[in-house]
Amino acid sequence: MIVRIMLEGQYDVPDTQLDTLNELDRELEHAVHTGDETEFRTALHQLLGRVREAGTPLADDSLQPSEIVLPAADASIDDVRELLGEEGLVPG
Repeated sequence: MIVRIMLEGQYDVPDTQLDTLNELDRELEHAVHTGDETEFRTALHQLLGRVREAGTPLADDSLQPSEIVLPAADASIDDVRELLGEEGLVPG
């Protein structure tokens, strides 16, 4: 699956990582809903870090559509709250 981190780029992440990404996404959602800044920062960085570790960066000129779009590392709780859908940031 192709995952975009805003202001950073796209990564080709193996589908086998979907469960892990969903768990990290749930932790991020919880932090957003409670408004806990420390928990939020930790959860966001863990989610983005997992994408970077498990994924292969795509070339900057790649035109592949992103299946998942994640906020930038410096996003605020309010920024992420606006991006959250019914399934969080990571569908599934």
